[in-house]
Amino acid sequence: MKPSSSFTLLFLLFATFSFLQAHSIGFKGLNSIRSFHHKLHKTHDIPTHNLTNNTNALNKINIRMIPHTHDDIGWLKTVDQYYYDSEKQITNKGVQYIMDSVFPVLNMDPNKRFIYVEMGFFERWWKEQDQNTQDVVRKLLKSGQLEFINGGYCMNDEASVYYEDAIDQMYLGHQFLLDTFNVAPTVGWHIDPFGHASAQAALFAQMGFKAFYFSRIDYQDKAKRLSDKAMEMVWIPETSQGIENAMFTHVNYNHYSNPTGFDFDIVGKDNPIQDDIELEGYDVPERAADFVNYFRTMQSQYISPDLFHTAGGDFEYMAAHMNFKNYDKLFKYIRNTPSLNANVFYNTPSEYLNAIYPQNIKYPTKTDDFFPYADADSAYWTGYFTSRVAFKGLVRRSGEFLQAVRKLVTQGIWDKSSQYLLSNYLTVNQAIYKLEDAMAMGQHHDAVTGTEKQAVAEDYKLHITRGIDAVKQVKSAIFLLLITLLGCLVSSVTRKSKGRSRTFWTPIRYLQSQYLCCFLLCYLPKPPQEYPRPSYHLQLRKSS
Repeated sequence: MKPSSSFTLLFLLFATFSFLQAHSIGFKGLNSIRSFHHKLHKTHDIPTHNLTNNTNALNKINIRMIPHTHDDIGWLKTVDQYYYDSEKQITNKGVQYIMDSVFPVLNMDPNKRFIYVEMGFFERWWKEQDQNTQDVVRKLLKSGQLEFINGGYCMNDEASVYYEDAIDQMYLGHQFLLDTFNVAPTVGWHIDPFGHASAQAALFAQMGFKAFYFSRIDYQDKAKRLSDKAMEMVWIPETSQGIENAMFTHVNYNHYSNPTGFDFDIVGKDNPIQDDIELEGYDVPERAADFVNYFRTMQSQYISPDLFHTAGGDFEYMAAHMNFKNYDKLFKYIRNTPSLNANVFYNTPSEYLNAIYPQNIKYPTKTDDFFPYADADSAYWTGYFTSRVAFKGLVRRSGEFLQAVRKLVTQGIWDKSSQYLLSNYLTVNQAIYKLEDAMAMGQHHDAVTGTEKQAVAEDYKLHITRGIDAVKQVKSAIFLLLITLLGCLVSSVTRKSKGRSRTFWTPIRYLQSQYLCCFLLCYLPKPPQEYPRPSYHLQLRKSS
């Protein structure tokens, strides 16, 4: 190595060490040390608002409201019941009505925004729509009014899942978005999982995400971060890849809810905005002042004058015109009242990143997990690490089975060793997809965690069992390929020494347990065609 090269290497090592010692980093610093395909770049083809220069208006705040809905893939009701809003006696929430309601409202006003997360629900809804509705959605997506973020089948847990299963469920959602819209999400959004792992942040960085938004951190940690203006940071997971996985991270101010006192949803409890001075109850001046004061308090605990805040909650926007109509009245009054000295508009997470990027703010850094999570004194959310151990075991074993089947089928098609697989590829692929779909459902943060109702847990088991049963329909082809592979593994490494035989596994011995799992599951007794449905009325009586 030349002296100049040695000097360069020493200089780079010193610079990296200095960075880690400083414990703070700006957007441009982050860009300079992350690889090109993972660096925090500005989003293109998404319109942004022209904001007042905050250097010339020190007291002006820019309020960026993010309309969203959080749709659990099962919790109090099953995934199917949540989609259709059946079993209303449990809770009145229907995901199909959210999308039916939101997109027409967005289409009437180019200033409105909305983000959607759970592809397990969206894909169902999309397949039911006519061409005109699909064209509207494509238009909204292209204009930036609609943004898909996170983009997995569900919002997976971060403590009880196995990394392969978490990646798989993200792959299902992302593949759907790529095939359908030719888009790939660039923002992580885990607003409800009960604590956050640095491993999840590393995975998101490797998926090409440029930011991570979430809500649940320990209440003491949150109080300190608010005091230190450290609710936004650069998260650098402790992995062998080092700074490569660094990611801008934002902790929401008020969980993932609307500003306190401004929940205008059809199931919300706050009063609407009354802006007609001729009618009784005229209150828009007071409500607008309260709204701006809320954000001035928030601004005192964040670094940037651009304030990111959610506008939504669990299964909100079933009647989207109610949410948007009241916010429209509020925003209009604030814009027309100079004394309030605030900009306010609808936004998306990517537009927010575009706004704060040029400010080159220095953010604190973090390397470890946000575990365990507690929301009050002696109220640690750790029981779910071990609750419903039988279901956790089913999810893990089924994940092993799925991986084994995939490898066997891929091998059979790749080396053309199975004529059946080559002739029936679509049938086999559909069977595998059914299990993939069920397994993705099981990674939800109210599924594998065990925080769901008993009837919902039974429904998750039902879906996974049906997925396994679908794969068993092609078990003959898989079995023949399995025997071939196992025979090769064993026979090629059987040796005799001093009259004794010893068998050693080849370098691909790590597949042994998965092949055996596949063999055993393929030849378990076939379950009945009709599966018993859980009794929701019985579950209700128990819960009451």
